Amino acid sequence: AKVINMSFGKGFSPYHDKVQEAIAYAASKDVLMIHAAGNDAADINYSENYPKKPYYDYVDSLSRKMFLNIGANTRNEGDELVASFSNFGSTEVDVFAPGNEIYNSVPQSEYKNLQGTSMAAPMVAGVAALLKSRFPQASMLQISEAITRTVQKHDILADKCNTGGVVNVFNAAQYRDWE
Repeated sequence: AKVINMSFGKGFSPYHDKVQEAIAYAASKDVLMIHAAGNDAADINYSENYPKKPYYDYVDSLSRKMFLNIGANTRNEGDELVASFSNFGSTEVDVFAPGNEIYNSVPQSEYKNLQGTSMAAPMVAGVAALLKSRFPQASMLQISEAITRTVQKHDILADKCNTGGVVNVFNAAQYRDWE
């Protein structure tokens, strides 16, 4: 695997060090991890949400770049852009992606609208997979940078995530730092 969607999280981690080692190992193997930031409407710069984005003093900065935390946005603009349930954090969340009113399959061969950062994270994982398919020569680190450097900026996100924006697949596909 080159992209792992991590639509899970919790408020505690009895084996946090082991999880951080696994994240560092995956990063060293050129694996991009896309993690749902959580649905507690909390600033995860200050509240517990595991697995945590690797810290610079715990592992090298590569692991931090290869682990993207994803918040959920709505289709609305301005103050209503951030989904009411989405976790956020100016240093802990990397980008936002659509995560509200996502038409999805559910058991019994049915469909319904779902919401959550577990809907947003697969959006970003899909962008990463699309970019890797289109640009097979790109490393996953380069793809991570393409995703984070080409977001659509929104003023409301300036203090909600470290990129200040929503993932933008068109912009990311135009990124050419790997050629």
